[in-house]
Amino acid sequence: MFTFRRIRLAAAVAAAARPSCVNVTVRSVSGASTGTFARGFSSSESGEESGKAENDVYDIIISGGGMVGTAMACSLGLDPNLQGRKILLLEAGPKKEMDKAPEAYSTRVSSISPGSATLLSGLGAWDHIVNLRCKPYQKMQVWDACSDALITFDKENLQDEMAYVVENDVIVAALTKQLQTLSDQVEVQYRTRVVKYTWPRPYQVSDSIPWVQVTLASGQTLQTKLLVGADGPNSMVRREAGIPTVKWNYDQSAVVAVLHLSEPTENNVAWQRFLPTGPIAMLPLSDTESSLVWSTSHQHAEELLQIDEESFVDAINSAFWSNENQSELVEAAGSLFRTALSVLMPNGTSTRQLPPSVAGIGPKSRVMFPLGMGHASEYIRHRVALIGDAAHRVHPLAGQGANLGFGDVTCLTQVLSRAAFNGKDLGKCSKNSQAGEMSFYVHLFSCVTHS
Repeated sequence: MFTFRRIRLAAAVAAAARPSCVNVTVRSVSGASTGTFARGFSSSESGEESGKAENDVYDIIISGGGMVGTAMACSLGLDPNLQGRKILLLEAGPKKEMDKAPEAYSTRVSSISPGSATLLSGLGAWDHIVNLRCKPYQKMQVWDACSDALITFDKENLQDEMAYVVENDVIVAALTKQLQTLSDQVEVQYRTRVVKYTWPRPYQVSDSIPWVQVTLASGQTLQTKLLVGADGPNSMVRREAGIPTVKWNYDQSAVVAVLHLSEPTENNVAWQRFLPTGPIAMLPLSDTESSLVWSTSHQHAEELLQIDEESFVDAINSAFWSNENQSELVEAAGSLFRTALSVLMPNGTSTRQLPPSVAGIGPKSRVMFPLGMGHASEYIRHRVALIGDAAHRVHPLAGQGANLGFGDVTCLTQVLSRAAFNGKDLGKCSKNSQAGEMSFYVHLFSCVTHS
């Protein structure tokens, strides 16, 4: 299956080299020189800039300045084939700056794969992240609470990192710092809220506007040849573009918290146990602290938030250590299976490790949020592209949400770079091309290589 997909990917990329088969194409404003646009990095908290025309036309506007949106802005600003293009990042929140890591850890963290770390390094942000803080881990142990079923994942060379646990705010701050070095290539407006998108028709009609119009809360109207939606799972871009989404709720919530370990440890293992009510995971933050993600029913999650800290800590330790859910029948079946497996694969069994015990939690770090799944039926349409959670929302079970978003950044940058090199219209998606199929296989390949 993987080989087949790579063949399809190679064919699609080769097709993209031909002018008639580019899936998201790039071209400067008809008759206009792309090298004459003025640039300036805007860190204005009001999002307003003096001297700006009412109807500016941008080559690319990115809506949403979270981890994925800011990475997209950096990636486009660094691409040599997109030099001279007019790029704007819009973010509704304030500018995130961080000279040093805060004393307390955040509950919002991501497990960053080596592939995503490579992307962030290429963008110049990884050194900033390392200088702030991140925690690598070399191994993952996943086991069942109702049996002795166990599986471990590790690198062949245990000196190599399997992934890195990084706070989301640290990633955004590092990307923001790097984005400031691209002031000649990327304009940024913070505290800027979009209230309306007006879409062009796929085929130009007399007196119609060929670009996407972006109306801001300030009353200002911008225009862009390509709008990139990086505005999260409740994407306004996706909704107003009319792109259907397959989505459902898991009827579960995730309880997250910062955990204080009973004693310092090397803490280089990610732990995950499957309970009858859902998986519980503990990711390393430092030698003395870890991050909790406990997926469970809404009612149980509410109970976990309401109990006192001592009871909450006891519940966590019990969830990782207790064998009360195991049965003799399941254990007997598991024992037979392990015996057979040891005969067939003498080196195929995993050695169980014990997770560290928890002594306390960070102040005010215990929160919950509902879990759900969402997937846009299309990632690209005429002059619109979706990336990150705007395109796909996944369960935190495998820790791949941010990594999929960074994969989108890599893929979309490659497609736009090739289109710009070929002198194509940025954002024009021909239905006669293999655009949708190419986008799918490029994204699929990225997901495989980033896992």
